[in-house]
Amino acid sequence: MATNLAIDDKLIEEARAIGQHRTKKAAVTEALQEYIQRRKQVEVLDLFGSIEYDSDYNYKKQRLLK
Repeated sequence: MATNLAIDDKLIEEARAIGQHRTKKAAVTEALQEYIQRRKQVEVLDLFGSIEYDSDYNYKKQRLLK
């Protein structure tokens, strides 16, 4: 999908250089992938402490079964 974006040339060149990307497209693609991954990690962190668990669950017993 072709898309035209007005991106600051200094930012894109710095990202390209730091990431050692040969093209602007490669730099933008990796930046978007990292952005998405980070947002998904934050969603998982938001679940911390909100998931109920079985207080009778014995993880040490489960380890012995393997």
